[in-house]
Amino acid sequence: MTRRDMALAALTSVIWGFAFVAVKIGLESFSAPQLTAVRFLIACLPVVLVPRPAIAWGSIVLIGLTLFTGQFLLLFFAYTQGLPPGLASVIQQMQAFFTVLLAAVFLRDLPSLRQGAGMAIAFAGLALIGLTIGSDLKVAALGLALAGALSWAVGNVLVKHAADVPTFPLVVWSSLIPPVPALIVSGVSDQRSLLAAIPLASWSSIVAVVYLGALATIFAFASWGRLLQRYPAAVVTPFALLAPCTGVVASAAVFHEVFSPVRYAGMGLILCGLAVIVVHVDRSAGGPV
Repeated sequence: MTRRDMALAALTSVIWGFAFVAVKIGLESFSAPQLTAVRFLIACLPVVLVPRPAIAWGSIVLIGLTLFTGQFLLLFFAYTQGLPPGLASVIQQMQAFFTVLLAAVFLRDLPSLRQGAGMAIAFAGLALIGLTIGSDLKVAALGLALAGALSWAVGNVLVKHAADVPTFPLVVWSSLIPPVPALIVSGVSDQRSLLAAIPLASWSSIVAVVYLGALATIFAFASWGRLLQRYPAAVVTPFALLAPCTGVVASAAVFHEVFSPVRYAGMGLILCGLAVIVVHVDRSAGGPV
């Protein structure tokens, strides 16, 4: 991997890490479904310039509903139930383990011994986090976050099934889907419409929404997809570890987020499990490849 692409991989993961902070800022002015809708209204803007990918409309709809709508709508609702951004950035990495399990069931892509060990470590960490459920962590918040990670994993399997489709057009066209169900949910659950919320939104929330739509969705997904097309997954995916690390540090700096030792231990185990899965050690080189 060239230094330029290494920098791009690191930048992409850092952008995703800061997105967990941006979500909380965006939710100061928008409801969870409204934030979902406006994020992807921004993300789908290039659709007027990007040809539709060579994939059936049904597949685009399913990917949009799982990879984007389900993942982010559930995650944003978890925030409204009190899920801290730093913890969210780690919990969402459970998608990697759910993806391995779903791929084994539906694609007959059985996990290796290393992947099994990584999943065991991560689920031990999740169990520790479960022990900290109390005044600052509701069962609903943790459940919604895990459901969002599972939806992300389903989307990953669908994207993997469409492996020959270029990532950027797929991201842009799939972004057309989330605003529809999100606005339906908003119409049922919110007291004011998105059109009424936008003029009243703070500048910080507006910047956060643009960040989520333009940088964390269009730029980051397109960059990550380009890197995965140019290099083996074992070379690119270790950079994903920067996202939760950035999320934890950024949330601590911006919101002064502090956890109990047990929760930190659980978060650490999840990250260790993720590292076991995504970091392939080349014994001849003595390090990651």
